[in-house]
Amino acid sequence: MRYAKRGPLRFTSHRDFARAFERALRRAAVPIAYSQGFTPHPKISYASAAPTGVGSEAEYLEIGLQAPVDPEQLRAALDAALSPGLDVLEAVIAGEGSLADRIDASRWQLELPGVEPADAEKAVTAFLDSAEVLVERMTKQGRRTFDARAAVTRCAVSGEPDLPSGAVGVRCAIIDLVVRQVTPAVRPDDVLSGLRVVAGLEPPVPPRVTRLAQGTLTAQGEIVDPLDADRGDVGIGGR
Repeated sequence: MRYAKRGPLRFTSHRDFARAFERALRRAAVPIAYSQGFTPHPKISYASAAPTGVGSEAEYLEIGLQAPVDPEQLRAALDAALSPGLDVLEAVIAGEGSLADRIDASRWQLELPGVEPADAEKAVTAFLDSAEVLVERMTKQGRRTFDARAAVTRCAVSGEPDLPSGAVGVRCAIIDLVVRQVTPAVRPDDVLSGLRVVAGLEPPVPPRVTRLAQGTLTAQGEIVDPLDADRGDVGIGGR
């Protein structure tokens, strides 16, 4: 399944979404399969969930069922059982292979209110011209330093007179970002930290980040939707 986190629901944590999704499965009377053992759990597998506070149009999960269902009816029932803003966009019958194995990159949109596109362009150029951009982030293992540059395959700036998210009258630079999955993971906020390191770029208000796509990165720089293999359709993330 592909689902979205929109509006205020982007602040839903992954754990909160998982609880809401399990409640939606019960309300929709989905014949979910359970694991074996003393504490059975519903068979749900999440693929690369977006960080809390980040919107997304391309979150993915897999579920195991006890009986066949119509994918579109299942999608509609689960979408109706979830709060508006947590939207189930598509469901397909899984084919061979793991969903997680089909995801190695993500495409993001970073809105920087109050930042002139020309200033953002200079910072992006400095970032891309750097062989290495070291940033720090607190992890479960403590504070770590890692390279935010190597995972970035695309970083480009566009400027709009108004914010795509709805605010008006504010100049805004928009960064189109594609990042490969690496260890440790490089997130959009790490790239923003890198722009601050190399060029002192400091948005006056918190950026608004949205994941637009995730999937397999092609040699042409396009991202192939991981559900393509199951529905024989075109990708959603290419440019």
